[in-house]
Amino acid sequence: MKRFRYKALIFTLGMLLLAGTAASAGEFSKVGSVGAQFLKIGMGARYIGLGEASAAIADDAYAMYWNPAGMALMEETEFAFTNVDWVEDIRLNYVSFAKPMGFGGTVGFSMTMLNVGDMEETTVYEPEGTGYMFDASSYSIAAGYGRSLTDRFALGFKIKYVSEKISEVTSKGFAVDFGTYYETGFRNLRMGLNIANIGPSMKFTGSDLNFSYLRDQDNTNYDPVNASLTTEEYDLPLTFRFGIAYDLYQTSMSNWMIAVEGKHPNDNVQQASLGSEYVWNETVSLRAGYKFRYEEEGVSLGAGLVLNPTNSTALVVDYAWSDFGRLESVHRFSFGLKF
Repeated sequence: MKRFRYKALIFTLGMLLLAGTAASAGEFSKVGSVGAQFLKIGMGARYIGLGEASAAIADDAYAMYWNPAGMALMEETEFAFTNVDWVEDIRLNYVSFAKPMGFGGTVGFSMTMLNVGDMEETTVYEPEGTGYMFDASSYSIAAGYGRSLTDRFALGFKIKYVSEKISEVTSKGFAVDFGTYYETGFRNLRMGLNIANIGPSMKFTGSDLNFSYLRDQDNTNYDPVNASLTTEEYDLPLTFRFGIAYDLYQTSMSNWMIAVEGKHPNDNVQQASLGSEYVWNETVSLRAGYKFRYEEEGVSLGAGLVLNPTNSTALVVDYAWSDFGRLESVHRFSFGLKF
């Protein structure tokens, strides 16, 4: 058993080294070089309040997003919902469901839905608007599984279908997330690794790209030619995360935890997060976090409350506020039902 634990530790550190090597290959920002950006918007107010330092602590239905290996730590079935009041009136909702199974491990399902709302079409010749309204939206549907291989080491993965739509043009594809969770055995230090959005490139296609082309406007002998605009493929937002967490102070009535996480997205420089959470009587939580090397994001604050409507159920309510600099602030509300 000890030999397996050492192997698990070596495996996790090896994956971290691989991620770090890939990240250090080019320390420069590539903002705007990938698509499906909605996949990078964090879910679960608890984890946002911690500055997204979440890979080593996600142990509920939101582990579907942060680290699917964390689902292996769940002991109860949970339904979770998050509403995000994003910048520029963009609305985003996230729903997840996870259930520990009798055959071992935990199975989870999730759905992310982003909607921009109606916008008026503008052109070079009509910059004030043509009167035609269109909308834009994105969504993702995922299924995942997490399982403990020992009392300290767990693996998890998630497969997701991704779709983006702008008017009558759509883009579709698949992606995979992979994660590990490891309790080191040194007091209560634990580590988590997650690699998200591994998948092929996507490309927009649709009827809005079709048009009629007349090569000579002054020659009526030419008939219009049916043509279509071509679009380039774009990559998904591949992201490496590695985090550690440690309980600084723990009693029968309270717990004070600190978490640190390093992250490298394929469209930006390496980033880091620091978060801390104080929980009293497993009922009231206070959280704070900070993001390093982000363009606009920085400080985040949050709080949580656990209610017990019945002896066998728990209602979890969380709130988080994030500072977005020039984009002002973002509010998130999350609800979870454990039974």
